[in-house]
Amino acid sequence: MAEREAPDMKARAMETQRKTRIQVENEERILDAALEVFSVRGFRGATIDQIADHAGMSKPNLLYYFRRKIDMYEALISRLLDTWLEPLQELDAAGDPLPELQSYIRRKLEMARDFPRESRLFANEILQGAPHIKTLLESELKPLVDEKAKVLAGWMKEGRINSVDPRHLIFSIWSTTQHYADFDVQVQVILGPDLGGDGRFEDAARYLDMLFLDGLKPKVKSGEQPRVRSL
Repeated sequence: MAEREAPDMKARAMETQRKTRIQVENEERILDAALEVFSVRGFRGATIDQIADHAGMSKPNLLYYFRRKIDMYEALISRLLDTWLEPLQELDAAGDPLPELQSYIRRKLEMARDFPRESRLFANEILQGAPHIKTLLESELKPLVDEKAKVLAGWMKEGRINSVDPRHLIFSIWSTTQHYADFDVQVQVILGPDLGGDGRFEDAARYLDMLFLDGLKPKVKSGEQPRVRSL
């Protein structure tokens, strides 16, 4: 009897696997549409109907996967925060400070180029007071920034980079890189057709290298100890 049931069980398992694959594909399709709508309209301005239209599916079909608008939003925000934290996590305390910072700046600029919708979604959430991710900011982002601020402070104390407030340095890197995603329309209008193409990110990278790396190169006189605020 068990032998007769085995093929049926295998068939049901394969069918479940096929459904799961379809479900995953549909969820990704819905989340991509939700990202488009949320990044333009914010959470409050977005509607389930708009997301369903962008996904090319009926509202009832969408609600089969995500019963509430907030469910889609939180799924995107959680995924986004993981992506956003990764470049800072890779800042290596054992590395050479200036190349490490250059790599971090380049990664952030690449993210502004490759993930503009995600950047605008995050900016919209912050501008609204971070009602959906404040706990995540406190539990995940702040400890990571504190950790990397200590790394920067250590480099400063050793005289390997100039002494500045490490947290404000991180803020400055965020603002100057994410600007190219959050204010992309403004950037392209001001630069015009000749300078506003994909090359604008290469131009930005060269400028940010000069701004941050030249500014952080040690200029301490012989025998003078760099000063850094205790953390």
